[in-house]
Amino acid sequence: MLTRLHDQPKAKTGTGKKPAPAPFGASKTQKTKKNPLFESNPKNFGIGQDIQPQKDLTRFVKWPEYIRLQRQKVILHQRLKVPPAIAQFAHTLDKNTATQLFKLLNKYRPETKAEKKTRLETTAAAVAENKDAAKVIPKSRSTSNSGSTTPSLLSRPRRPPSSSSHTTSTPSSLSFSFPALCRKMGVPYVIVKGKARLGTVVHKKTAAVLALQDVKSEDTRELATIVSAAKANFSDKYDEQRRQWGGGLRGNKSTQMLRKRAKASGQTVSSATIGKL
Repeated sequence: MLTRLHDQPKAKTGTGKKPAPAPFGASKTQKTKKNPLFESNPKNFGIGQDIQPQKDLTRFVKWPEYIRLQRQKVILHQRLKVPPAIAQFAHTLDKNTATQLFKLLNKYRPETKAEKKTRLETTAAAVAENKDAAKVIPKSRSTSNSGSTTPSLLSRPRRPPSSSSHTTSTPSSLSFSFPALCRKMGVPYVIVKGKARLGTVVHKKTAAVLALQDVKSEDTRELATIVSAAKANFSDKYDEQRRQWGGGLRGNKSTQMLRKRAKASGQTVSSATIGKL
């Protein structure tokens, strides 16, 4: 028997039962009443409308050419693979030990031209008065900074400690041979940052190598601390650093591409391994 829609039984109303209360802590949605005194005026950032807010436009700045070349040079040094003979100069002395080293080197700075002139004039005056010239103003103990005289100093029986810069402008065959020469002759050596910092010790703009010839008795303890740090960080790790290549670091895009390829082929490659591929 067919029935029509309006013939369906109607739901009963007014049963008197209340709905279950909301659980404790449940947030009740309440409509906030708007104050009619303050009308909403949303901003429109379309063309010819409201002024755009300030944004960080650093990535859109066209930097000067010298800045672009500096940044490209840094990235090239990271990408290119560096042989171990050159890469060993990237391992430099820590900041605290380097500060102690330069404090010691500043005590034995060579005399300037004015100081040398004064010493020679005083010596000549003492000789004219028939006095012992050596007792008037003795020549101070100093450091040697010549790339040609330093190897001869290292070859002497009384071998001095030496320090070299991690950025050298001397010929590669000369500057790269100093760590090997120091290790062969048993001379403690360190590599510090900044050839200009070495140059200030010897009154020059830059210096690639410094050798300390001799120290006073009161500075032997400070020198022993630096020598122990030099042996632990450089002399004892010489064979290990000879096998380590530098550079060869890939960019983010290349690293992600290699990681996806390794994941697709089912290989597990670490980020350190990807950087050296």
